[in-house]
Amino acid sequence: MFIDSVKIYVKGGRGGNGCNSVYRDKLNRRGFPDGGSGGKGADVILKADRNLRTLLDFKYNRHFYGLKGKDGSSKRKKGKTAPDLSVRVPCGVVVLDAAKNCILGSLEYDGQMLVVASGGKPGLGNQHNRDATSGEPGEERELLIDLKLIADVGIIGFPNAGKSTLISVISGAHPRIAPYPFTTKTPTLGVVKVAGGHFVAADIPGLIEGSHSGRGLGDRFLRHVERTKLLVHLIDISGCEGRNPLEDYRIIKDELRRYSPELAKKPQILAANKMDLGQAAGNLKVFRSKIRRVIYPISALNKEGLDELINAIRKKL
Repeated sequence: MFIDSVKIYVKGGRGGNGCNSVYRDKLNRRGFPDGGSGGKGADVILKADRNLRTLLDFKYNRHFYGLKGKDGSSKRKKGKTAPDLSVRVPCGVVVLDAAKNCILGSLEYDGQMLVVASGGKPGLGNQHNRDATSGEPGEERELLIDLKLIADVGIIGFPNAGKSTLISVISGAHPRIAPYPFTTKTPTLGVVKVAGGHFVAADIPGLIEGSHSGRGLGDRFLRHVERTKLLVHLIDISGCEGRNPLEDYRIIKDELRRYSPELAKKPQILAANKMDLGQAAGNLKVFRSKIRRVIYPISALNKEGLDELINAIRKKL
């Protein structure tokens, strides 16, 4: 199950209480205050973990409470600070305060941390020549966590354009592939090996007209390509689904612009897929006459033209 948006509640630990204590011995009958201060409450920290891919861990566990700091004791002994509560999240999450609707931060690389709820301040002991005080409560928040996959390349296009087939043959990914639209319902990441390194590609579920406004969950899918460096726009050039390749290209381009002008400005590589089918060659000729851009004709199914496409992606990156 792929979950890319959750709401959770976090609360930092309460600070430990200060101690009221008076030390007396046979030489000091009146005594003197020697109560120690309490320990700080635990912070709640989100920590990015590259081994996580979704927010599935939060499906049944959405409340996180930091431990209380230890109370102070006599002989000026300070209470122990509570250990911080670390909550693992995938790389690529954006964290928002749900009540204030403001961004607290984002976690993009493995090991990066963000304090989302500070522990309470400890109470003071009476060793400071005043009455001991209680520890303060920890900070509490309701958080909205959105996952935006981090990939170098996002593969976009209409449903059944061949995006899943393409990522399966250029990487080690194994998405579900079937001859009908909307087979892919969640983004799929794949690592593509090239000379001297590799890049990460994301297969984005099919977009349709109105995706920018949420039709077909398009707005949820589009946010996963916001952090990519490059887009590969895959066109079903054969028109085997009864669609017009030129119209498909213009619709997707318009959906990107309506969703985010910055996303529409990202570098794009245009690939014409399904060149192995009958009408493809004629459609490609018409397409090239209308769209004055470099177009890479490929057949993901027959693994034709993929080397040229991968080299073009590598050079753009």
